[in-house]
Amino acid sequence: MFLTIDGKKVLDAFLALCLILAAWMLVQTAGQLSAVGAETTGAPPCLVIDPGHGGLDGGAIAFNGVKESDLNLAIALKLDALAGFCGVNTFLTRADDSARSDWQSYSEHEDLVHRTELINGVPNAVLISIHQNFFPTSQPSGAQVLYAAGELSRSLGRRTHDNLVAQLQPANRRVAEPASERLYITSHVRCPAILVECGFLSNITDLELLSRDGYQTSLAAVLLASYLQYTANRGYL
Repeated sequence: MFLTIDGKKVLDAFLALCLILAAWMLVQTAGQLSAVGAETTGAPPCLVIDPGHGGLDGGAIAFNGVKESDLNLAIALKLDALAGFCGVNTFLTRADDSARSDWQSYSEHEDLVHRTELINGVPNAVLISIHQNFFPTSQPSGAQVLYAAGELSRSLGRRTHDNLVAQLQPANRRVAEPASERLYITSHVRCPAILVECGFLSNITDLELLSRDGYQTSLAAVLLASYLQYTANRGYL
C-alpha cells in the first residue's frame, strides 16, 4: 500500500524545521549574553538583504542556463520571508527583476552606487549580500563568506561561514575571508556587511543543490540564524 504525500504539507513541515534550526542555533549563544552584556540601548538593527545582480545583469550563468541573479533573488526572498515570520526588520535592495531593463541606460557601476546609497540610507543596517560563485573548471565547490572591514563584519562573517559549513556543508574546507577592495558594495557601505557566495554554478553538485527550493530555504534559515546570533551577542535580544 502506498501513501499519498501532499507536497505543500511536506514543504510546510520543512519550513517549520528550518525555523526550528534557526531557533536552536540562537539558543546555543543565549548563554553568552550574561557575560557579553548589552552593547547598545538603541533601536534594533535592520537586516538589509541584497540579492546580487538582477535585470539585464544576470551575473554568472551555469551551463544549463540558470542565472546567478535568479538564484540570488530566490534565496533572498526566502530569507526575507523567514525573517518577517520571526519579527526581524528587513530591507530588500530589490524584490524582482522589473528594474534596469534598458540596455542603453544600464550601468553596472551606477547600479552598485545606487544599491550602496540605499543601504547607507537604512538606519542601523546590517548587510547580507547574496551571490553565487563561478570558476572556469568544475572542481571548486562550497559556500564562502567574505566580510567587509571592521570587527563587527568579521564577527558576522566568520559566524555565518561556520554555520553554513556545520549545518549544510560539513565537507567544505573553505574559510571566511576579508572582502576584496574591488567589491564595491562591501568597500563603500558604512554598516557591518558580508557577501555570501552560496556555491559554485560551475560545479554540477552545487548547481543541483542551489536549484532546489528546499536547499534555498535551508540556506536562508542558516543566514537568518547567524544574523540572530549576531544581534543576540550584541545585546538586542
